[in-house]
Amino acid sequence: MHTMELAAASTQAGACADLAEELNAQLYVDDRGATGLPFTALLTGVTDSVTDFQAVADVGLYLICRRLIKPGVPQKIALFPLRHHTAKSRDECDAHWRDVHAPLALIHHAYMTHYTQLSVVSTLKGEPFDGFALCGFDSEADIRERFFTNEQSVGVIQNDIQNFADVSQSPRRLIATPMQRG
Repeated sequence: MHTMELAAASTQAGACADLAEELNAQLYVDDRGATGLPFTALLTGVTDSVTDFQAVADVGLYLICRRLIKPGVPQKIALFPLRHHTAKSRDECDAHWRDVHAPLALIHHAYMTHYTQLSVVSTLKGEPFDGFALCGFDSEADIRERFFTNEQSVGVIQNDIQNFADVSQSPRRLIATPMQRG
């Protein structure tokens, strides 16, 4: 299933939580207090009011296509902001992410309970991200200790990422708690 939504990357988790409740939107919050994160909250949802999202989008505001690859109800999300590989077009990288990487991820992340790709269709303001990968797991320990199916999987996934993402320009991942809609 694919939907077009707005996404706000923000350092204002509290304001995002209020807006998520008001709009019945989805919120992902990294509340570990980690330093060096590109943002601490990602708010996504369908709305006819860009203004509401602009108010909290101090890092960036995006029109996204939500692609649900593996449905599930994760307890923790490894949230990867990404920028496309500069040797290819944004569309070429997005197609690779969707058509090649997604099937590989389902094989090589056996403990992943949920997988969604948020493909950025347009950056309305702020940091020029090209997508956000939402890799769901049962716990933070699973993210840290069981992210890959086996040792071979590490190389397969890392090599494939080089085909569509600029790893040196993509910020570090967040470990977020999804705040469920409704």
